[in-house]
Amino acid sequence: MIRRRSTPWIHRWSRPIMGAIAIIGAIGTAFLTVVKLRGDISGVCASGGCDAVLSSPYATVFGLPLTLFGFLGYTAMTVFALSPLLVSPDKNKKLHAQLDRWTGLFLFLGGTAMVIFSSYLMYLLATEIKAVCIYCITSAIFSLSLFILSIVGRAWDDIGQLLFSGIAVAMVTLVGTLGVYAGINGTGVGASSPGAIELAGHLSDTDAKMFGAYWCSHCKDQKELFGEQAFKKVDYVECAEDAENSQTQLCRSEGIQGFPTWKIDGELHDGVKTLDQLADLSDYSGSRDFGIADES
Repeated sequence: MIRRRSTPWIHRWSRPIMGAIAIIGAIGTAFLTVVKLRGDISGVCASGGCDAVLSSPYATVFGLPLTLFGFLGYTAMTVFALSPLLVSPDKNKKLHAQLDRWTGLFLFLGGTAMVIFSSYLMYLLATEIKAVCIYCITSAIFSLSLFILSIVGRAWDDIGQLLFSGIAVAMVTLVGTLGVYAGINGTGVGASSPGAIELAGHLSDTDAKMFGAYWCSHCKDQKELFGEQAFKKVDYVECAEDAENSQTQLCRSEGIQGFPTWKIDGELHDGVKTLDQLADLSDYSGSRDFGIADES
């Protein structure tokens, strides 16, 4: 009598495990997407690193939150992992086999793309953003887990074809990722016009202050309106607790609720202000040549 080989446990349980991981990932990225769209990102995690990541230019792709694409990716992986389980092999063996084969391939290709992209994000986290984000690290672990389970969770007939497909998807993902973020790397605050420098000096002389945080993308926008030379004259108060030269207590005592916030003539004005608005608020009467100077 010929005895049938028993199915390895990882082959039986890989899809439910992957489905559970993908569902948790989808819930987490959905939460972060809502937070990003609402614009209230302060205090997302205790370390402050998540705030820095969500406020960075890397957190937006094609004008949409990066977490939205993460949610779509995890949702797709959930469907790929669980859809064959909804079809009984006893009732429809052919459909079940087709779903198992095709979704198995999609799980591998999706896992490959996710692990390449998350690896690049980990690189950015360590070298560019320089912050610890528990959500980002967890998502990277989830992506790696899905990738590994997609390989070991089933028996593959053609390893060579699988390897070729994986390399192709990895290269496309990496090139696409580098292309998307190419315009972000190396951007900084430009040169200042004479009017911006004069306005910054006036704000400093009248004891005006700008309250902000190093991770705040809107604060970066405000700095760019002044330019590098002019902003050096601005009395800037750093409110992030984990930042160098932090003045968190001063920010709290002033009742700062969001960033950036200007204090001019004893009154608080929240949000990014144009240089003309700051000139009006501070009774500035000098040159209003606020165009960014040509660095050449």
